[in-house]
Amino acid sequence: MASAARFPLTPRPRPTVIPTPTVLLLGATDEAVRTAKQLGLRTLLVEQPHEAAEVRCTAADAVRFVDYRDWGRLKPVVRELHAWAGLSAAVSLTGAGLENAGRINDLFRLGGTGYAVAHRMRDRRETHRQLVGAGALLPGAAPLAERDDLDAFGARYGYPYVVRPRVGPAADFLRVDGPQAAERVWREVCERGARDFLMEEYLDGPEFGVASFSFAGRHVVVAITETFLSPNHFTALGHAVPARLNARDEQQIRAAVVRFLDLVGFEDGVCHTAVRLTARGTTVTDSQNPQNEELLHELVHAAYGVDLVAHALGRPFRLLEELPGDLHAYAGACARAVVGGPGVVESVRADSLRAGYDGVLRVHLTVRPGDRLRGHEEAGQRLGVVAVTGPDTSSAVRRAAQAIRDGVRVDVRDAGQVLRAAVEAVPEPWGCFRA
Repeated sequence: MASAARFPLTPRPRPTVIPTPTVLLLGATDEAVRTAKQLGLRTLLVEQPHEAAEVRCTAADAVRFVDYRDWGRLKPVVRELHAWAGLSAAVSLTGAGLENAGRINDLFRLGGTGYAVAHRMRDRRETHRQLVGAGALLPGAAPLAERDDLDAFGARYGYPYVVRPRVGPAADFLRVDGPQAAERVWREVCERGARDFLMEEYLDGPEFGVASFSFAGRHVVVAITETFLSPNHFTALGHAVPARLNARDEQQIRAAVVRFLDLVGFEDGVCHTAVRLTARGTTVTDSQNPQNEELLHELVHAAYGVDLVAHALGRPFRLLEELPGDLHAYAGACARAVVGGPGVVESVRADSLRAGYDGVLRVHLTVRPGDRLRGHEEAGQRLGVVAVTGPDTSSAVRRAAQAIRDGVRVDVRDAGQVLRAAVEAVPEPWGCFRA
C-alpha cells in the first residue's frame, strides 16, 4: 500500500553552481506558491487583478497582476520577467492559464506542454478534430452554427443531447430534451455567442474523474474518482476517491485515458480527464477541466499520499522521483457540496467542523449573511463544500454527509420573513453511487 511517506517532497540535491531554477505560475493558490518555494524554486506569480492575496505577495519572489487569459496583455509582462529572472518553466494550475503557459513555453523554448497541445485539449472542437476515427472514445459531435443544426443533430443522434461551450465548465452545458426544447436552447446560445458552442451526444452512465501524471509520454493513472452529478443538471455535487469499481471497469477506464492522452499528444505533467462508463465503453467527456481541481488534488493526496501539485511544479526541473505505475490507496476521501435554499441568508455556522471534526480535510462555505439563495429543482444552490477522509471510500462518503448534517447550519428568511434552516437535507450521490 502507498503511504504519504512514500512520496516525500524533499527535492533531490542540486549542485550549488547551477543557478536557482525559476518557475512562472499563471494563477496559483497560496499553498501552491509555498510548495514551489519548498522545492527550492524562484517563484514568479502572475495573478488576476481581483485575486490579490497577501500570502501570495509575500511568499512569491515577484508578483504581477494582469489578466493572464489575454495573451496581448500577458506577453510584455512575461518578457519583462524573463529579462529579469530568466524563466525555466511556465506552469498553470488553473484551466484558464493552460494555453498561455504553453505559449510561454514555446516562446522561450522551455520544454513542457506547448500551446498546440494545450489548445487541443481545452477546445472541445479541436479535441474532436484530433481524434477523428478514434471510435467511441468521444461522443458523437457537430459544430453549432445555425438554428436548424439543432434539429439535424437530434434527428441523427436522438434526444436528449448536450449543447456545450467549446471551452468551459459543465455548469454552462445546455440539455436538449426534445424538438420542443430547441428554440429555447437556441435563444440561450445566441445570447452567449453561437460560434463558441458544440453539440454532443448525451451519455448515460456514471461519471468518473481520472487524475494522471505523464512523464515524457509515460502516463501514470494516479487515481480514479467518482463524480456525483445532479440528475438533470451537469453540476458536480461531490467526489469520492478511490472509485468503487470492479477490476474490469477500472482497467477499461485506465486504458481509455492512456489512449486519449497519446492521441492528443499530451506527454508531460498533471492532467484531469472526465469519462463516462457507458454500455458501449468508456467515453471521454472532458480533459484538463479545472473545475474543483485544487479540491481533487487534496482528495488524491489524502487517499494516496501523492501531492500532484508538487509533482507539477517539480517535474520540469526533475526535482522529484517519477511516480510508479502501481499506486494503491491507503484511505478513502470524499468532498460533498453543501446545498440549500431559497431565501436570504441570515447566519452561517460551521464552527464545530473547523474545530476538528473527525476526519475533516476542509470546510469552505461560500455564502454570507445577506446573500440571496435561488434554489434548484433537484437540489438547492451550492453553499460550499465539506471534504473528509475515512478508512475507505464508502466510509468517507457517509462521513461527509454526516459532517454536513451535524456541523453546518445556514439560516435563511423566506419571502414571508419566516426563519428556517436552509441545509435541510444533503443529497445522496445519484446513479450507482449511494452511501
